Amino acid sequence: MGKVRALAIFFDSLNQNNLPAFSGGDPVSGRVVVEVTGDVRVRSLDMTARGVAKVRWTESRNAGANTAYTQNYTEELEYLHHRDPLLGDERDDGGPEDSVSVLHAGVHEFAFSFNLPQMALATSFEGKHGSVRYWVKAELLRPWLLPLKVKKEFIVFEHIDINTPLLLAPQAGSKEKTLCCWFCASGPISLSAKIERKGYTPGESIQIFAEVENCSSRVVVPKAALYQNQTFYAKGKGKQIQQLVSNLRGDPLPQGKSQSWEGKLLKIPPVSPSILDCPIIRVEYALVVYVDVPGGLNLSLSLPLVIGTIPLHACATRSSSISSGCSALSWLALPERPEAPPSYTDLAISEARRRECLLGCDGTAGEGEDLLTYITEFRYLPPPLYSEVDPYPDPVEVCPAADVRRPDTCPSR
Repeated sequence: MGKVRALAIFFDSLNQNNLPAFSGGDPVSGRVVVEVTGDVRVRSLDMTARGVAKVRWTESRNAGANTAYTQNYTEELEYLHHRDPLLGDERDDGGPEDSVSVLHAGVHEFAFSFNLPQMALATSFEGKHGSVRYWVKAELLRPWLLPLKVKKEFIVFEHIDINTPLLLAPQAGSKEKTLCCWFCASGPISLSAKIERKGYTPGESIQIFAEVENCSSRVVVPKAALYQNQTFYAKGKGKQIQQLVSNLRGDPLPQGKSQSWEGKLLKIPPVSPSILDCPIIRVEYALVVYVDVPGGLNLSLSLPLVIGTIPLHACATRSSSISSGCSALSWLALPERPEAPPSYTDLAISEARRRECLLGCDGTAGEGEDLLTYITEFRYLPPPLYSEVDPYPDPVEVCPAADVRRPDTCPSR
C-alpha cells in the first residue's frame, strides 16, 4: 500500500499580490491536489468553505474579599458555510468495502467551485480580541487511519466606494482652550482644522489644513495622528482598542505666535478597510489634530474617516477654479466666429408635400404608411405665415336676455 505524500489546496484566481482575494457574490474555484506514492484506499475527500467572524476576551471579576473569577465574553457570526464531496461519501469505518475508492500512484487533482453569498460580507480582519476569517478545508478519510486535513485561507473585501457624496464631503472643526494655574488664567489656545473629504484609500495622503494660535504662556506643539479604533461586541458589552497608524508633528509654537498648515500631508499606510456593517466587530478610523500642551491636557480635534477599497475617481468631484487651473471664463468662452444658423429654405419642404403630409395625418392617406414618416416630415415644416388676424378666435356666445354677442359669459349669469 502506498502513502499520501502531499495534500494541498490551490486557488485558480489570484490578485496582483498572488493572494486569493474576492468580494460578495464572486465565484471561488480551485483544486485539491493529492499526491500518493502507491495505491491508497480512500473513503472520501470533502471540501468545506467557511467564513466566520469571532470575538473573544476575558475579564477578571471580584465576588468578595477573597473570591475572584474570570468572565469570558465570546460571540460568533457565520457568513459562509459550503460543503462539496469531491470523492466518495463520508461513512463510518464499519461501512461496506465497495464504498472505498483507490488512488493509484501519482498526482490527483479534484476541482471545486462555489459562489460567495450575495450579501454584505465583513472584510477579512485580524484584531486583538477578534477576527474575520474565510478559508477552504479539505479532509481525506481513509479506512482505519486518521483523517488528513489541510486548510487554506482566502481574503474577502467588502468594497467601500469613496466616490459617494457622504464620503466626499469635507470634514472640519475648531476648538479653544484656556490654561489655568491656581487662580491665574493665561490666554487661550485655539485650533481649527479641515480636510478635503471623509473617505480615503490606503496609500493616499491626507491634506491637513490647520490654524493654531497660542496666546498662553507655554510653548506648545501642533501634531496630527491617524488612529484605528477596533470595537468588539459580545453578550451586550463592548471592548474597544485604539491603535496608532501614522502621525506627524509641526514646529514648536511659543507664546503669542500662530502656525498654519496649508495642506500638510499625512500618508496612510497599508491598513485594513473600515468594517461598518458587522454586528460584532467594527473597525473605524479618525484623524486627530491636536496641540501638545506640556504639563496640561492636550487640545484635540477628532475628524472621522472611512478607509475604503475603491479609490477616488479623477472626475468624482469638480475642484475649485484655482485648484483646477481653469477659470470660469473658459467654460463660458464663445467661439470667435459663430456659425450662421441654417435658413428655413434649406429645411422646409414644398407646399405640395406639406398638403400631402397633412392629408396623411388626417387619416386619408394610403394604408400601410408608417406614422414615423409624418412625424419626421412635421419636424421640417416651415413656420406659419405672420398675420394680424387671429386664426383661432375665442368662441362667441349669444346672451338671450340682452341679445348681445359677448366672447365669454352673459351678464345675467
